[in-house]
Amino acid sequence: MSNVNLDPSLPADSGSPQEETSFADILSTFEKQHTDAPTGGQTLNGTIVSIRPDVILIDIGRKIEGSLTVAKWHDTQDGEPTVGAQIAVTAGPRNEEGFYELSTLKVERPKDWSSLQTAYAEKQIIAGTVTEQVKGGFRVEIGVRAFLPASRSGVREVDEMPKLVGQEIQCRITKLDVDKEDVVVDRRSILEEEESRRRQQAFSDLSEGAVVHGRVRTVMDFGAFLDLGGVDGLLHIGEMSHTRISKASEFVKPGDELEVKIIKIDSATRKISLSLKQLQEDPWAVAVRTYNTGDRITGTVSRLTDFGAFVELMPGVDGLIHLSELSWDKRVRKAGDLLKVGERVEVVILQVNGADRRISLGYKQALDDPWEAVPLHFPVGSTAEGSITNLTPFGAFVMLSDGIEGMIHISDITNEKRIDHPKDKLAKGQAVKAVVLEIDNERRRLRLGLKQLEPTTVDHYISEHHPGETVSGRLLEVQGSRARVELGEGVIATCQLKGAGEQALTPKVVVEKSSDVSSLSAMLAARWKQGGESAVQGKPAARAGEVRSFRISNLDPAKKLIELELAS
Repeated sequence: MSNVNLDPSLPADSGSPQEETSFADILSTFEKQHTDAPTGGQTLNGTIVSIRPDVILIDIGRKIEGSLTVAKWHDTQDGEPTVGAQIAVTAGPRNEEGFYELSTLKVERPKDWSSLQTAYAEKQIIAGTVTEQVKGGFRVEIGVRAFLPASRSGVREVDEMPKLVGQEIQCRITKLDVDKEDVVVDRRSILEEEESRRRQQAFSDLSEGAVVHGRVRTVMDFGAFLDLGGVDGLLHIGEMSHTRISKASEFVKPGDELEVKIIKIDSATRKISLSLKQLQEDPWAVAVRTYNTGDRITGTVSRLTDFGAFVELMPGVDGLIHLSELSWDKRVRKAGDLLKVGERVEVVILQVNGADRRISLGYKQALDDPWEAVPLHFPVGSTAEGSITNLTPFGAFVMLSDGIEGMIHISDITNEKRIDHPKDKLAKGQAVKAVVLEIDNERRRLRLGLKQLEPTTVDHYISEHHPGETVSGRLLEVQGSRARVELGEGVIATCQLKGAGEQALTPKVVVEKSSDVSSLSAMLAARWKQGGESAVQGKPAARAGEVRSFRISNLDPAKKLIELELAS
C-alpha cells in the first residue's frame, strides 16, 4: 500500500518520503488486491449468545459482545432469533451498558475504482475501519486511506475519541478528489439517520393516555425532559405533583426513573407532554370525603395575601381564612399582622366546595368567643368603663374589653347642648364611663350612653332639699286620689291624695321640662296666698292649676324619687 498522505491535516514530510505515484495507480493496486478477495470482510460474522426481551447479545469475536435490538432484528430478518444462530452485523460504538451497538444493514466495501465513484455519487453507506487518531480527526481504511473529521465522527466527548480506533464503522464518502488525492468520509450523518429512525419508531409506538417508563435527562426550572426510549417528553412542573412546587429541581433530578402518563402528543411539532400527578388520586377528592363543616383541624400557613391567609390542610389542598374570620375583637388589615408562613394553626371548617375546589376556614372560631359573656358582664343598665378607639360623625366607639366594643351615639354624649361632632366633647384614647343602653347581637356591639350619667335637675333638687322641708308646687294633674306636682323646671312629683285632698302619699318624681321658670315662680307666689287661705277656710279638694304647699316626706337620690304630702 502506498504511503500517499490523503489527510490534508498532516504535513507531507510526517512519514517516509512521499512516493511519486498518482491516485489512479493507488486505485489500480487496490483493484488488483481486492478483485478476488472474499466478501467476508464487509461485515462481522456474529453468533447469538443471549436473547433478552428487547435486546439480543451477539459474540462478534471481540472481548466485548455486541447488542442488537429486537426491533432491528425484525426490520431486516425473517423469523425469530435463536441462540447459536449466525448473523452478519456491523459494529458501532459502545452504548451505555458497555456493549457494541450492532446493525444488520448490509454494508459493502468498494471493490474497484468504479464502485468507489458509484458510492460517492449515490451517497451509499460503505464499511470502513478506523486505523488511527490524527490531528483533527481519524484515518479510516476503506480500501484507500480516507480522512474522517472529528466533527463528523459522531463522537461528542473528546475523551471518547480514542475508543473509536480499531472499530468497524459505517460511513459515506463526502469528498473524492482524484487530482488532489483527497478522500473524506462522514459517519455522523449515518448515526443521526439511525437515531432518527429509532425516534420515529419510538414516537409511533406512543399514544395519549398510555403509562410509560422514562428516565429524567434534563431538569429546568419549568419542568424536566424525560427519555422515553429514543424520544423525549416534557414533564411540566405543574404536572409533577398536586402540591405547589416553585422549581422542578425540588422534585426530580437527572437520572431519576419515573412512571408517567402521556397526556398529549403533538404530531406536527413532535412534542410529548407528560404527567406524574395524574397517576395519583386527586387530593381534592380525598378532601371532600374527609372534611365536613364544623370540623376543627390543624394546618400550615402556606401563603399570605391582601384578603386573607391560605392554609395547607393536606398536600395539594389549601383552605382560605378570610380577613373577616381572623379575629373577634381586632380590625385586621392584613393577615400578616396575626399569622406568618410556615406557622401551624388550628382552624374550623366553615364551608367545603368540592366543585370549585375551595374550602373556607375560620381562625377566630377556634378561639373562645368573648361576645357570649356580654349579657353577664355588661347587662343593660350597668355602668362600663373603656377607652375611645375611634370617632365618627355619628358617634364614638369604646373598647370595653378584648373583643367587646360599644358605641356612644352622638345624641347620647351630653345633656348640655347639641354638638356637631363627637370630637367636640371626646378624644381618641380618652377613658370614659358609660351606661349600657342596649345589646346589639347582630352587629356584636353595645349601645352606650354618657349623658345618662350626668347630674339632672332632679339630682340638683334632691341635693338641695331634705325630708320635712315645706315647698311650694303647682298641681299639674289630679286624677282621683293621685296628683302630679311641678316643683321646678324639670322636677315633677306625683302625689296620692286623701278625701278632699288634705294629704298626699308617695309622690314620685318624673323629669320633664318646664316652659318658663320665671312664670312658674310668679304663679307660685301669686297663688300661695290663695292656697293658704283655702286650707285655713277648709275649701274644697285641690284642683289642677292650683299652687299649694307641700311637705317633703322622702328623697331617694338613687331612684331619683321625691315623696310629698300636702302641708296642713
